[in-house]
Amino acid sequence: MVKVVLLNGVGSVGKSSIARALQNIVAQPFLHFEMDAFLDMMPERYLQHPDGLSFEKIIENGSVSTFAKTGSVAERVLSGMRHSAAAMALSGNNLIIDDVLYGNTDQGSRNAVLEYRNLLQPFNFLMIGVFASLKTLEKRELQRQDREVGLARWQFNRVHEGMVYDLTVDTDATSPHECAEIIKTRFDL
Repeated sequence: MVKVVLLNGVGSVGKSSIARALQNIVAQPFLHFEMDAFLDMMPERYLQHPDGLSFEKIIENGSVSTFAKTGSVAERVLSGMRHSAAAMALSGNNLIIDDVLYGNTDQGSRNAVLEYRNLLQPFNFLMIGVFASLKTLEKRELQRQDREVGLARWQFNRVHEGMVYDLTVDTDATSPHECAEIIKTRFDL
């Protein structure tokens, strides 16, 4: 049976690193499906555009947070990603999906989780929560230089709220390779 592993977590938590490590150690081939790759498909003019993807800095609990807003174009792209994942799985491909879904705080993300669950119901669909401390996330965010500063802070209390996972891993205490080993062993991949 086709297996689909969805890694959900704050940006800079290590989802992509875990996905690549997992690809290298599992018995069967798994395709790495990245949210960032789909967002990069949008025309550049839709970055910082209300219909595309825009970022707004806010003060939250005395610190700067950056809220990512998705407009109608970005929402279609992300829905297309979920439908593309289902099409790839239907074609017999195992997948590792790297996404940022918000828990109970965002209606759109709740709908995205339901859409994933409905589309991927025929497959062995596993949701993995990827965690790290805010201190670690903010440090990684600064080191990467390809992320909006404050995005990790805004996502931190929202991404996992109310989510139901088949497994959680913590990248503060565990390397991407070790997280991949845990996932592989737990689900016999």
